Amino acid sequence: MNKSCTCPAHSQARRILQNNNSASDATSKHHHHTKDCSHHSHDDTEHEYAFEMASSTMRFGEGVTREVGQDLVNMKAKKVLVMTDPNIAKLPVMKTVVESLKANNVPFVIYDKTRAEPTDKSFMDAIAFTKEHRPDVFVAVGGGSVLDTCKAANLYFNYPDADLLEFVNAPIGKGSVITKDLSPLIAIPTTAGTGSETTGTAIFDYEPLHVKTGIANRKLRPTLGIVDPLNTRTMPSQVKIASGLDVLCHALESYTALPYNERSPRPANPAERPAYQGSNPISDIWSLEALRLTVKYLARSAKDPLDMEANTQMCLAASAAGTGFGSAGVHLCHGMSYPISGLNKTYKHPEYNVDHSIVPHGISVAVTAPAVFRYTGAACPDRHFKAAEIFGADLSKIRKGESAGPLLADQLTKFLENLGVPDGIGALGYTKADIPALVKGTLPQHRVTKLAPLTTGAEALEKIFEDAIKNY
Repeated sequence: MNKSCTCPAHSQARRILQNNNSASDATSKHHHHTKDCSHHSHDDTEHEYAFEMASSTMRFGEGVTREVGQDLVNMKAKKVLVMTDPNIAKLPVMKTVVESLKANNVPFVIYDKTRAEPTDKSFMDAIAFTKEHRPDVFVAVGGGSVLDTCKAANLYFNYPDADLLEFVNAPIGKGSVITKDLSPLIAIPTTAGTGSETTGTAIFDYEPLHVKTGIANRKLRPTLGIVDPLNTRTMPSQVKIASGLDVLCHALESYTALPYNERSPRPANPAERPAYQGSNPISDIWSLEALRLTVKYLARSAKDPLDMEANTQMCLAASAAGTGFGSAGVHLCHGMSYPISGLNKTYKHPEYNVDHSIVPHGISVAVTAPAVFRYTGAACPDRHFKAAEIFGADLSKIRKGESAGPLLADQLTKFLENLGVPDGIGALGYTKADIPALVKGTLPQHRVTKLAPLTTGAEALEKIFEDAIKNY
């Protein structure tokens, strides 16, 4: 192998074959084609060579929610569908939205039946309501579940004859490309977590298979995200922790994802380039900043709902992470979280006011994180060392040859334990006997699992799940 070649055909192997899994390699690099590579012509056909950054317009500031009525007037909205959930409907943020719409004489109708951790059925209920009322603009007020439900309602309102699985990610759905523009959508998040106000993704539980899946396309991105830190003050502590852990894993996974120019095959048409493309130099900036902010402010935000500095910084972290993973994507923590949530029958997380069992999304991604990054450390040790340093690891004291994965896993474990996060998947009710079903539910999540920095099949997933049964 040509040691000077950095083309994608060689770079993945080089990162593992070279003795890079040590503290001496602590700089982050992306790999690019070079003309002296003997495989260049083949790779030029097979591997990606470009990445795209796409994000919603975002407006940020305390009290900015009250501007939404003027935004709708500027959009010349004739009938607005305001989508929320039964809990948010009773909170001050909805009062502010409704008052703003009334003050600006904007006609609207409210749908307040979205489900926390939505399902195919709850998506269909929201879609049916939308088709009945035929809005020309959408406003989503809530956490990621509300925002994602509103995106789906917008999509299928504009594709009225499409089956639900038409645009759902393959292999669970058909994965068809969204080719036409959708209706304007203003997203007003009330949590600091999903970053859904910046992304073209909508996630739901597909109950026939007991697994989470989703729709991912740039056309789903909100027209405008209104991020108002005042709207997060009413979040219960456990909701803040779960939401913040989603930010944490968005940042870590996108930063350690397969580099964009190692992904294959390259799309035949630019319109087919996926939303999740692999880590890239611009996503790295957003992901690292989101990680720094989350490590610094999540515990403070969860402890004191009136700590506006912490609330504000976590809102910034959520949107920053959304911008980063919105182009880079996520990988194993998210892929493995989908069956953890989907197969849950009895676990109900504290402080979630719902009438069904629930593993919040942020909890489901975090409980496997130590095991995941213990596994992926060998692929890009430099990035794992960098992340561990942000958590507080002193790299100057790392012994030569010390592995990056276990170091980051140890830092993550301390962070999660200090927040009182359930102790691995075992604390959610899963045992070793459940691992085959969890692996089976993870394998179809190609959209994210194929962005892991190491090729990860059933045997590797089984070991990671086993490692994640208990963290502390």
